[in-house]
Amino acid sequence: MLQPRIALRACTGCKRGLPLLSRTYATAVEVVAPAQAYNPVISGEKPIPPDRLYPVFGESELQRYKPRTPGIRHLIRTKSEHLWRGRPVYALTIPKKGQSKGGRNHTGRVVVRHRGGGHKRRLRRVDFARDEPGKSIVERIEHDPGRSAHIALIRNLDTDKVSYIVAAEGMRAGDVVQSYRSGLTEDLLNPEGGELDRGLVASRTAHRGNCLPLGLIPVGTPVFNIAPDKNSIGKMCRSAGTYGILLAKGEDEVQKEMLKFIGEQGGSSDASELQLSVFSAEQLARYEKAAKFVTVKLNSGEIRHVDKDAVATIGVASNANHKDEQLGKAGRKRWLGFRPTVRGVAMNAVDHPHGGGRGKGKGNRDPVSPWGIPTKSGYRTKRKGTMNPLIIEGRPRNQGKRRNKK
Repeated sequence: MLQPRIALRACTGCKRGLPLLSRTYATAVEVVAPAQAYNPVISGEKPIPPDRLYPVFGESELQRYKPRTPGIRHLIRTKSEHLWRGRPVYALTIPKKGQSKGGRNHTGRVVVRHRGGGHKRRLRRVDFARDEPGKSIVERIEHDPGRSAHIALIRNLDTDKVSYIVAAEGMRAGDVVQSYRSGLTEDLLNPEGGELDRGLVASRTAHRGNCLPLGLIPVGTPVFNIAPDKNSIGKMCRSAGTYGILLAKGEDEVQKEMLKFIGEQGGSSDASELQLSVFSAEQLARYEKAAKFVTVKLNSGEIRHVDKDAVATIGVASNANHKDEQLGKAGRKRWLGFRPTVRGVAMNAVDHPHGGGRGKGKGNRDPVSPWGIPTKSGYRTKRKGTMNPLIIEGRPRNQGKRRNKK
């Protein structure tokens, strides 16, 4: 039986060999620059103020390790030294155990294949609604094993209540965030001039991590954790590095269209002299409906209407370089709760329609799932003509065709 070798080193003081017990396997050897790093000095642009957040990537560097073992030879992780190293708040977590870890429903049937096992974990209760008003201070930034983006533990300064929210890129401990979902504060509603100045409101509220109705957010601002309507929690753009851009507001577009229509009729094009009597009842109903939405472009390329009273968080979801990470070995994927995926042609005929036979072919049959459902270019189960009326432009789809390489 072969015995493992122990590396020895000579002690300069006593001239005898000592095992290298103090050496760690994961030793950082190189810091890799992210693909979309933003450097205002190199680009020649003015640095962005810290109280604003635009789509800035590269705040967390990528780290490569010295290849002491095959498992870390290809390992690439994000260098996040600002993350909390301790345990989460126990009262804000629930255990994830039982059949739900194996992709099974309440009856025990497998509804998601290739799931099971994985490390023991507790799910964090994240506040996607942001209902509680008042200022909150960010106590720390934590890693959430259940999602790709980081989460922030905030404490409300009025009620002293703690909760988790999805952290924005660049958010650090000590930052102050606020939710305006229940409405603006008195100092913003009743300024010294007596009139509500939207520019003043935007300059005081549109900061990183603040939760605002989409109607109060300036055009061109990146937002994440977007709610589809005013009564829902944030459901869109919650994963790492995702965001949506506010393209236009329905109120402004309706006003431009109304002024253009009045100008074509020979009237005054001044907004202060806008006369509603020149419009028909159908036109006013259409304008009123269009003024209730704002136009948002999502990361996927989809452009859609969202209720102007729905809320969103200013900024970009944290951990933007998550897409550039590499696990390094198959075992690390198993720790995340994923089981191996086996090809159908490698199975027996009783297990898969592509299985059996001699050789590796599938018998001149179109690609199908284990249950015989076609899989080439996707299998459409949606009825034709039932498009979502809120989607202006759908995301670009490949439909199984190879993209043209430039």
